This record gives sequence, structure tokens and C-alpha cells, in this order.
Amino acid sequence: MPDLAAAVESVAQLSTVWRAMVLDRDERADVRDLPGIAVRWADCRFAFWNAITLNEAGADRELLEKRLAEAADIMRSKQRPGFLWLFEDLLVDDARDALDEAARRAGLVHAFPGTGMAGDLLPLPEPHHPDLTFERVTTDEQLTAYADINSRAYGFDLADGRDGIAGSVLWKRDVHAYLAVRDGTPVACAATVEAQGRLFVILVATEPDHQRRGYGESVTRKALYEGARATGLTRATLHATVAGAPVYPRIGFEPNSPMRFYTPAS
Repeated sequence: MPDLAAAVESVAQLSTVWRAMVLDRDERADVRDLPGIAVRWADCRFAFWNAITLNEAGADRELLEKRLAEAADIMRSKQRPGFLWLFEDLLVDDARDALDEAARRAGLVHAFPGTGMAGDLLPLPEPHHPDLTFERVTTDEQLTAYADINSRAYGFDLADGRDGIAGSVLWKRDVHAYLAVRDGTPVACAATVEAQGRLFVILVATEPDHQRRGYGESVTRKALYEGARATGLTRATLHATVAGAPVYPRIGFEPNSPMRFYTPAS
């Protein structure tokens, strides 16, 4: 059954966190709250910071088609590519059934699926992994390493990830960002940031040749542990790709709204 409350929470978390991340990249970034549409678009090389989402609860088929067309027009006006993040549980049944056709009519292509997750799971025990030590990101060198792990994990050019977070004061000061280090080399990363009374997990990644060893889970636990210790928060949220989705229930997250990511058709 669709969980409307969870979907509303999930889209609000995205809008809140992405406002800070996008403005961190460029104070002139396109950050607008339009009727039914939240624009969070840095127009930078890091595609995840170029985002639009639909945020009306209970949208029917007619309204969905209208909003998708509006969102597609905004995306086409930008220099850099990005994604429309669509939370399926915000839609009523007839809109969900018509989603594929409505997206096609708007000139949007389904890029990949995801899911929102949340849980009242904090505090966690301090994590340990026999292969790893953990370092908080406090220097530009560490932040570049964090960006590069994400680029390699998601198949971006290194310059794309660096354009997203390299040199950021926000990430070194306000984000609880951690590197998992094995034999002196960073191999995984995860971060949490406070948003509307919750800890939001962001940009979790593992080097491709070090995956399936528990490194991503361990560093995510570390970012949650330290974020909760610093803030006292007890609830956490995130948005997971298919690759990362199996990890988070082991930590205590529960999947909620299915998501679809769209890009304009070329």
C-alpha cells in the first residue's frame, strides 16, 4: 500500500538538503518552490546537484501530466544535465498507472529506479570493521578523495564529482562526512547532515574494486553514529539506488516510497 506520509517526509527531506547543497555550489543557483515543483539546480557538472522534484500529495493523472511537462521544460532550459526525482507514493492510483505514458508525452526518459527509506534507529553502537579506520572529512584533500570515490562508484568523470563538493566549507564544517580507509587508502565514504529534525544520509559510495565487503555499511554506520552523537537526533532518512538498497535495512532503515529518476530525451 502507498505510504503518503512517508513520501511527503521523503520529498521534504530532499528539498531541504538539496537547497543547502545547491546553494553551497553557487549562491546564484536556481532554487525555487513553484506550484507542485521544487527546483534545486546548481547547473554544475555533478548531475545529482541538478534536481527537480514534484511535491504535491495526491496528484491525479491530469495534474501529473501538467507538472511533468513543466518540469521537462525547466530541465531543457539548463546547460548541464540532471534528474527529475519522482516519488510514486505522492500520486493517486490513476496517475501511477499512467506514469510511463505521461513521462513519454513530456519527453522524459526513465534513467533508473530508487527508493526512499527512513527509520527511528538512532543512536547506533559505534561501528568497527577489521579492515578499516574512519576519518572525518576536514581537509580539501579528504574532500577530493570523497568526491573521487563517488565519481568512480557512479561512473562519473572525476571532474564531475569534484565540481560537486571539492573545496566546500559546508562539507568540512556542517556535514558529518567520513572516509573508510584501508591500508592508508580511502575505499568508501558516507555522510549525514541535519535536516528538519532528522539525519539525512547522503552520497554513500564504495570504490568499485572494494565493494561487497561491508565497507559501505560500516562507514554509513559511522556517519550515523557521529551525526547522532553531535545532534541528539533519533530519526534518519535517505534515498537509495538499487545497488545500495540492500545495505540499509541491515542498519534499521525501512523502505517507503518507490522513486523514479528521469532525464529529458535527447
